[in-house]
Amino acid sequence: MFAADLSDVTILPDKGFYRPGEAVQITVRADAGTHINARIMYLSAELASVSAPITNGEAVISWTPPPQTPRGYGLSVDIYDAAGMVIATQTSAFDVLDRWIDAPRYGFLSDFSPARLTDTLMIEWMLRHHINGVQFYDWQYRWEDLLPEMDRFDDGLGRPQSMTTIRRLTDALRARSIAAMPYTAIYGASAAFYRQHPEWGLFDARSEVYDFGENSFIAIMNPAPGSPWNRHLLGEFADVLENTAFDGIHIDQYGSPKSGYDQDGNYIDLAEVMPQFINQTAALVQKHRGNAGVVLFNCVGNWPIDTAAPSRQDAAYIEVWSPYDSYLDLNRIITNAEALGGGKPVIIAAYIPPEQTINWRLANSVILASGGAHLETGEPESMLADPYFPRFGKLTPAQQPVFRRYYDFQVRYENMLSTTTTAGGDDLHQAVDLGEIRTRGITARDRVVPVVRSGGTFDTFSLINFIGVDQTNWNVPATNAPAVFTDLAVKIAVSRPVAKVWVASPDAEMTMNPTFLTFTVQDGELRFTLPNLNYWSMIVVEYAE
Repeated sequence: MFAADLSDVTILPDKGFYRPGEAVQITVRADAGTHINARIMYLSAELASVSAPITNGEAVISWTPPPQTPRGYGLSVDIYDAAGMVIATQTSAFDVLDRWIDAPRYGFLSDFSPARLTDTLMIEWMLRHHINGVQFYDWQYRWEDLLPEMDRFDDGLGRPQSMTTIRRLTDALRARSIAAMPYTAIYGASAAFYRQHPEWGLFDARSEVYDFGENSFIAIMNPAPGSPWNRHLLGEFADVLENTAFDGIHIDQYGSPKSGYDQDGNYIDLAEVMPQFINQTAALVQKHRGNAGVVLFNCVGNWPIDTAAPSRQDAAYIEVWSPYDSYLDLNRIITNAEALGGGKPVIIAAYIPPEQTINWRLANSVILASGGAHLETGEPESMLADPYFPRFGKLTPAQQPVFRRYYDFQVRYENMLSTTTTAGGDDLHQAVDLGEIRTRGITARDRVVPVVRSGGTFDTFSLINFIGVDQTNWNVPATNAPAVFTDLAVKIAVSRPVAKVWVASPDAEMTMNPTFLTFTVQDGELRFTLPNLNYWSMIVVEYAE
């Protein structure tokens, strides 16, 4: 079944996501074979089977999904030879959403130079990974003067940029239903601009302006509503929305300072000011982009999530730093932000070098199982390894199929993991019993961690395996992969009649499709055997109506 080299098969949806009523068109590229058959599934149910010939190495299929949103769908493609034998099988996914931010797969671009002459590889990489929103970092002329007066310019760090390139990229993404979001900073201005407007700054207790970066090349301005800087930056946002095709505003901050003083000595609490600024920006985006517009704000180090999450931002975007070092912190951050934001999506920016494969596999398992998304790719073959996005790393050809499966998995099973679920309570996390294998503890060390999401008629029990892993901090390189288990006896305490139990996992191509499990229930205890547990197995328990 899996004899052919799966690197020779590429599955490309034609859009990052689909709106209700849109036809899905998918291109399958294969170096061998005469025809394909694609099975389209919603969770564990097969909805359609579509066949197409392979001509010049490509087959194209089209299917119009039901209009319900949000919905994630799976695709399992068999490649046949002339004798009718299956020579390769590969999976993919797509989803139907009202807005991309309902189930974000946020990516990035960082090269806007005049030398960037082609978009093909970038678009195909994003489509293969179902990216539906992109942060343009660092695209602007200056932090305080976003749009240049000329086409070609050097940015604040001296990098050559081109508005022709930027406009071409936004158009190319929009044609594929991928939103383009411009990076901005809530209080950053060049040192030269501050010297022109010294009364606009945010000052410390010694009346010295706060600054940021090597050689203090960025000055921190006062973003409080009604301040001159506040009016200036909102005017810059309006200029961007009126003169580009960007789909909203992405707002950054630097994590520090958290408070300061204006020129008159009035105390400024940025935890109060930042949500006010978010709301001002949201009103501006609504005016220019309507309901399709999106506002995101970076809660650096998870601050100030308490005040920012309930604001008018469209998702909680959190850049994770110490002391949130453990894998379990990623789960706690997502669960907390989702609750504070009233169920808004959560996007995590946690920078892991691509060579740390064990780390990013475990981190992605925890993030996705917790209902979140991970900003980590966008440029072809990229993985963000640094908060300054142009310093991204590159995935090897051997890593790329594994990496892709996480993106296919989060789209395919979004209704089990994120869009229609909430975090399960402590009782559900404690309901899992693996016998001698530990499932409970303060840290993840040497245990299998259950992460539970609850829907109306089901619970999703993700088992994430840290047995044998030598590091339980996501930002410390791990050298030992999880121990692999087979035929694992599982017991789960249940209080409702069970109708179905099935499992899927992004660990291997053959485990991407759901597998129904034989089970018994006696005295409120569900029992079954899990065929495999490597990094992450997602078990879905569906209850009788």
